[in-house]
Amino acid sequence: MRVVIADDERLVRLGLRVVIDNEPDLTVVGEAGNGAEVVPLVRELRPDVVLMDVRMPGIDGIRATETLVNGMTPPPRILVVTTFEHDDHVYDALRAGATGFLLKRARAEEMLQAVRLVARGDSLLFPAAVRELALRHGADRRGEAGAADRGPIGRLTEREGQVLRLMATGLNNGEIARQLVVSQETVKTHVGSVLAKLGARDRTQAVIAAYESGFVLPG
Repeated sequence: MRVVIADDERLVRLGLRVVIDNEPDLTVVGEAGNGAEVVPLVRELRPDVVLMDVRMPGIDGIRATETLVNGMTPPPRILVVTTFEHDDHVYDALRAGATGFLLKRARAEEMLQAVRLVARGDSLLFPAAVRELALRHGADRRGEAGAADRGPIGRLTEREGQVLRLMATGLNNGEIARQLVVSQETVKTHVGSVLAKLGARDRTQAVIAAYESGFVLPG
């Protein structure tokens, strides 16, 4: 799995590179010190995963994420790297198309697991902190009566709605299949239908839509 690191702190880039390059299935193919550098670098190298610092000089991680997600086919999987888990910039990056986020203080094994997960697209890296951000940012929209019914979520079938609610808890396809007592292939089909109906790029975007619309509520 090919990785590009984008962070304006050289020591952070060095630390991430040492951890990643020590793994037989992962390799760092490039580094960038700001958002302006990472966009052409990713277009040239076409990595599987970009570790993107959300706060960088010039073009920040949010704009760089949006540019890459909307300008490449297929786009790379982007994992936001941040100091603060409740940072609103993290939420903006997720809405721009990032798949998940990683705290800079995370242990090496947690970081490696996150990179592998987003590279394979097997599961949703969506910590409780992101759900809290989605709930907070979606407060105004949830105040509109019937917002979920009027929007794309209103077109989901009952089973698709069940799948989306379980996705919002962070369950992967296998876990959802066990919860609903169906096959993983059936869950995969439902997830694909949910993404298509919501116009979501991936599970993260679908879950954000579920929380913002009020389809999924806290508790």
